[in-house]
Amino acid sequence: MRVLLQYVAFFFALVSALFLIVATWTDCWMENADDSLEVSTKCRGLWWECVTNAFDGIRTCDEYDSILAEHPLKLVVTRGLMITADILAGFGFIILLLGLDCVKFLKDEPTIKLRICFVAGITLLIGGIPGIIGSVWYAIDVYVERSSLVFHNVFLGIQYKFGWSCWLGMVGSMGCFLGGAVLTCCLYLFKDVGSSRSHSSYSSRKVRSRAGTAMAKLYSPARSATAKMYAVDTRV
Repeated sequence: MRVLLQYVAFFFALVSALFLIVATWTDCWMENADDSLEVSTKCRGLWWECVTNAFDGIRTCDEYDSILAEHPLKLVVTRGLMITADILAGFGFIILLLGLDCVKFLKDEPTIKLRICFVAGITLLIGGIPGIIGSVWYAIDVYVERSSLVFHNVFLGIQYKFGWSCWLGMVGSMGCFLGGAVLTCCLYLFKDVGSSRSHSSYSSRKVRSRAGTAMAKLYSPARSATAKMYAVDTRV
């Protein structure tokens, strides 16, 4: 059961790390809402904006100004949160690789490998926090902006809704939470099982050593008596 939980956590960690990285570096955090008058699909990401023509499929992308330029607070904060989530999820995945039982690293130290898995779970849990905050906050901000324009009957020509990149950020963050929960809660329940097995093996070795000592004490008088008889015979 412990190995199965490790594989489940490994799957969640891998998928969540990939989703977070793809979400951070793709261009569809915002996309234009469905409108029959639109002849192109517009998507905005954290780093550039792309427009795809609906007739010929030609796509053009324009990068934003440099990082040091003035950007909306939503964009700057989401960038920082998603990059932080990417780094933590990547570190959690690498640490988990070292803690898997199928990996030969510290294979004779099950307690240390269990602690490594626990550290990986904590890292994934922490990494999911900035990811879910950044993606959900971005989505809420887009929704509130669109709702306020509709409420005040303001039409700017293009209205946006959050796109698939934002969804990937949410799913990747939830995957971090699930993987971290498996490693820190479910997997850690099997610590007592491993320690009890090691204690039983240690106790069995201790019993065998005591038995060997007792047998040695039983045979020692016999050996000493034989040695004395041999000594008498040699004197004669």
